[in-house]
Amino acid sequence: MVKEKVHIIMPVKDSIETAEQAIRAIVASGHTLCVYDDNSLPENAARLDALQEELGIQVIHVSAQTDHPSPNYRWVLMDAQRTCLEQGTHLLIIESDVIVRPDTIERMLNAVQPHTGLLAAVTVDEHEQINFPYEYARSYKQDGACKKRLSFCCTLLTNTFLRAYDFAQLDPSKNWYDVTISHLSRQLGFENILQISNPVRHMPHSSRPWKRLKYTNPLLYYWRKLTQGRDKI
Repeated sequence: MVKEKVHIIMPVKDSIETAEQAIRAIVASGHTLCVYDDNSLPENAARLDALQEELGIQVIHVSAQTDHPSPNYRWVLMDAQRTCLEQGTHLLIIESDVIVRPDTIERMLNAVQPHTGLLAAVTVDEHEQINFPYEYARSYKQDGACKKRLSFCCTLLTNTFLRAYDFAQLDPSKNWYDVTISHLSRQLGFENILQISNPVRHMPHSSRPWKRLKYTNPLLYYWRKLTQGRDKI
């Protein structure tokens, strides 16, 4: 089995129906999962605990570990990196609005090469069309090195890369780190791979619906981003 070669994590912030679909898809594929509950509402945190009992996943309530307000992606990355370095595994981030297929994870693991830093599965909508955040890849014909940023929707960070960069150095003033880490991987001499042949279903921004304003009301989105200090990348 390949599953012991990878530590799979999923940050969750409410949107529990979507998160449960995402969790069950991973478990159904034969893999274990660590869920980081990032200050979900009490009733949603309780549902995650129930899933822990039912499915055998691990749930870490971030609020019990730090009083920093959500989002806590930096803390999650640091904690997950520590586990991967201790266990000698890759890190696979699958976000709570992404539904994997039965062979998604094996296909990702089988594609890792010695020079790979990050490896991402392309995201698609319900019509199997490439969607956010990989619209730029709609003309791509095959898997290969990608010089554009990879999202953390469904992305594997190799153990080699994890040993090359300490996530404690990440800028704590930011909210999201996919752009930063994509660039860091290439700066350190690694190759980032986008798997066009290995799509996953993505339901963008299910856990933070206010971010959909970027597409429906961009002026309001950027006003909130600037005045409320949100969505720092």
